[in-house]
Amino acid sequence: MASAGFSRSVSARLSYRNVSVSSPRVSTSVHRKWLVPGYFFNALVLVFFLVSLVLVLGCVLYLYWFRYLSRGGNGMVAAFGGIAEGCDVFEGNWVPSDSYPLYNSSLCPFIERGFNCLANGRRDTNYLRWRWRPRLCEVPRFDAFEILERLRGKRIVFVGDSMSRTQWESLICLLMTGVEDPRSVYEINGNNISKTIQFLGVQFRSFNFTVEFFRSVFLVQQGLPPRYGPKRVKMTLKLDKMDIINRRWVDSDILIFNSGHWWTPTKLFDVGCYFQVGGSLKLGMSINSAFRMALETWASWVESTINTNRTHVFFRTFEPSHWSGSGQKTCEVTNQPTLEAKGNIRSEFTDIIADVVAKINVPVTVLNVTMMGAYRSDAHIGPWSHPSSILDCSHWCLPGVPDAWNELVFASLFRNGWR
Repeated sequence: MASAGFSRSVSARLSYRNVSVSSPRVSTSVHRKWLVPGYFFNALVLVFFLVSLVLVLGCVLYLYWFRYLSRGGNGMVAAFGGIAEGCDVFEGNWVPSDSYPLYNSSLCPFIERGFNCLANGRRDTNYLRWRWRPRLCEVPRFDAFEILERLRGKRIVFVGDSMSRTQWESLICLLMTGVEDPRSVYEINGNNISKTIQFLGVQFRSFNFTVEFFRSVFLVQQGLPPRYGPKRVKMTLKLDKMDIINRRWVDSDILIFNSGHWWTPTKLFDVGCYFQVGGSLKLGMSINSAFRMALETWASWVESTINTNRTHVFFRTFEPSHWSGSGQKTCEVTNQPTLEAKGNIRSEFTDIIADVVAKINVPVTVLNVTMMGAYRSDAHIGPWSHPSSILDCSHWCLPGVPDAWNELVFASLFRNGWR
């Protein structure tokens, strides 16, 4: 997990000093020879010189290996998420960087108004100028031109709730920085981005690929309860059945899931939504147990339905909120990242995701972004929402934190030989 505080950026640099060596004063009358005549002694000096040269070359190769090849030989993240090989990219901190943000929100028409804090009146821009830096390696800067070329003819699919839609919008804006003609990027059905629309798809015509979003906040089916159930049960989550639109997620090249923010008593029990398995209601089942069962259904679906030789599957963990005060209704946006991880991180959800994914028999990458966001109480929408009467300490401003998630996605893909 991420460290509980920030540390200054300390870069290891090799410095080269100019060393001045004065020539020995040579008398005009006496000439001293550096080598004593003798074949054996000269041969010994030559051997010493060669051995020294080999040692110097060995040191150079040693440094090259650990500074470059251990990062995958191309500057990408080494051992993505793999502590055993020396670098967990999710353990690190946020450092100031004048090279951020990665795009201008006013030039990206795919940021919905509710996420565009600058357009909604936010005046400070410090929250835009932070870069995620893992403790033991570097995340490569997002290269839109290279990634656009790699995405030719491909299909990227995001599945989840509004946090997934935020990441979807972020990726489109990141990619548009490498597009010559913005008019060649458009929503395929001419739809405007909204909170409730079930499907959005953006076509990058010049590169022949799409970036799609499917709204599925629980991933499993939501429907009518069994007949003769209690009156308080208005609808159920069928924990053993995937969302009915699941077939539309197949045949993608990159498939990114998230779920968690709707798994609360307020969004379930308070509106009469309970759990169901087969034909039976599970009125006493806890939310954590239901979340685990839903994820196990998702895992079985991935194993049986997704061709992971083609599709790279990711699951992003819970993103923390920073509500405070009585009843968690106060939203105070800070001026910069906090020194300690704070907020509602719901670590039990992250543990369930990690446990379920660990048992899957096909490759799935967990984007463990929970602690990354725990420091960023400065990056929430806060009062700069749309309409402005709505406070929001759950979602993120764009540009912002979701951009780092996308950097990690492509760092993972490149590290694992993505073509």
